[in-house]
Amino acid sequence: MASTIAAVTTGGGGVVTTADASGNLSLLSGATTVVAVTSAGATVTGVLAVSGTGALTLPVGTTAQRPTPVTGMTRFNSTTSVTEYYNGTSWASNVSALFLEYLVVAGGGGGGCASGGGAGGGGAGGYRTATGFNASIGSSYTVTVGAGGAGAGSGTAQKGVSGVDSVFSSITSTGGAGGAGQAQAAVTGGSGGGGAGNGGGAASNGNTPATVPSQGNNGGAGGGSGQTAGGGGGGSASVGVAFSGNNGGNGGTGTQNDIGTVGFFYSGGGGAGIDTRSVGTAGSGGSSIGGTGGSATNATAGTANRGGGGGGGEWRLGTGQAGGAGGSGVVVLKYSAGFTITIGAGLTGSTSAPSGGYVVTTITAGTGNVSWA
Repeated sequence: MASTIAAVTTGGGGVVTTADASGNLSLLSGATTVVAVTSAGATVTGVLAVSGTGALTLPVGTTAQRPTPVTGMTRFNSTTSVTEYYNGTSWASNVSALFLEYLVVAGGGGGGCASGGGAGGGGAGGYRTATGFNASIGSSYTVTVGAGGAGAGSGTAQKGVSGVDSVFSSITSTGGAGGAGQAQAAVTGGSGGGGAGNGGGAASNGNTPATVPSQGNNGGAGGGSGQTAGGGGGGSASVGVAFSGNNGGNGGTGTQNDIGTVGFFYSGGGGAGIDTRSVGTAGSGGSSIGGTGGSATNATAGTANRGGGGGGGEWRLGTGQAGGAGGSGVVVLKYSAGFTITIGAGLTGSTSAPSGGYVVTTITAGTGNVSWA
């Protein structure tokens, strides 16, 4: 049997305990119940003051464990790692900003087409990543996912087309440079394009415009006059490899980043093509993301949504063959699962299920805005 405890308001003072068959415990001030303790919990009427230098421990539970809400309820959500309250309509928090991790990869450059030699591999798309980006709740942020550059067409003896920049807010990763062709040197980019063989166009520099940390590396040199091979396109982690006689240079290596899928590499340079009249081996794509240079078969494209450079074209069947296209870029955002993202019109993307209190949004194409609530 529980009891009712009441302060004596007359006489000498003290406490009166009265038997209560309800099974509840009540603390009274006169006839007013100040504290009621039942099997469902405790209710305090009036002001509850907690003093001292310790802490008040709130109820802790996942989103799925939220109780039937009553206006004013407060708890710590272990799924989202934020303190939340029920405002009468929905669960909310007082957090006005979130800190997120981003990965911004630009489109890779296309491979070149040479004449009488192998062409240069395309440079990888610029690679930028960081943690601690402060995003304001309710504000819109621009996102652009850069497309890969086209490879130079067969018989054109030209450089490949540079990849398109990718953007998140103020962060821009520069498109990879197209690989050099016989008549055209590679231009600068996130990573530089490789040079062409047979004394063709020169390789180009990466990390242009310059960022800290560097967003990419230079392309490798192509061979001099004769049936020589091209140089590999630069990658985010290393320079493109220069030609070696009749062998095409490999694309520069990319960078592993587990922000989205564990084990994924991004921004590998394209391998260089060769002159098939000489015995040689085409350059391989950096980190298996860049395209392979042309040899007995045509050059291949860089990997989509990884920013790989396209492979450089080969000289075969009496003409320069087409370079491979660069792979498209990607924008990946990781943030607390307590926030909900809106992916605006014009963008293609998806958001993962929560894991460890975080979700990951991967945007694979388009231009538009994102915001959080």
